[in-house]
Amino acid sequence: MLDRFFIKHLKQPLHRVALQLDERGVKANHVTIVGFVLGMLCIPALAQQSYGFALFFIVINRLMDGLDGAVARVQEPTDLGGYLDITLDFIFYSAVIFGFALADSTQNALAASFLIFSFMGTGSSFLAFAIMAEKRKIERLEYGKKSLYFLGGLAEGTETIVFLVVICLIPEHFSLLAYVFGGICWITTATRIYAGYRTLS
Repeated sequence: MLDRFFIKHLKQPLHRVALQLDERGVKANHVTIVGFVLGMLCIPALAQQSYGFALFFIVINRLMDGLDGAVARVQEPTDLGGYLDITLDFIFYSAVIFGFALADSTQNALAASFLIFSFMGTGSSFLAFAIMAEKRKIERLEYGKKSLYFLGGLAEGTETIVFLVVICLIPEHFSLLAYVFGGICWITTATRIYAGYRTLS
């Protein structure tokens, strides 16, 4: 829901950094992979309940996720880059929630399971429509050049980032926040299915 606003304001700063990386021969896939590896370090940090360190790795991952797309647009997006980006993103999102289950399995495990279950709804509705949109040559110009077309929703990238930051700042409320955000994810899934049905029927 908020992605269009933030993409608009982050586009130029990311583009300037992307140009510098391109001049140094850094490829978009390098940024994607390094960002993923650093992001996965949030799991041991969360398992040790080191929420500040976990937040640091989460923020680094999300910044590099935005940067890899900017670099790709400078160098021309590729199918491999789009594949890596979306696959590693979904693994990372679930990894953070898994980390919270490790931090306190007694209090967090059920809520974490529900949220990962909810991510399956948003992820499958996202990717299934992307496949059909590619088949029908549907484009979404306001997002610029991207490897995948996707439906928006109430819970998009920006909302997910905000959620991840908040649960690191107030981890004692993880379960409640996970149930609330999981509900938002299911609203997103339902609206995407409806929009997909209307578009493809």
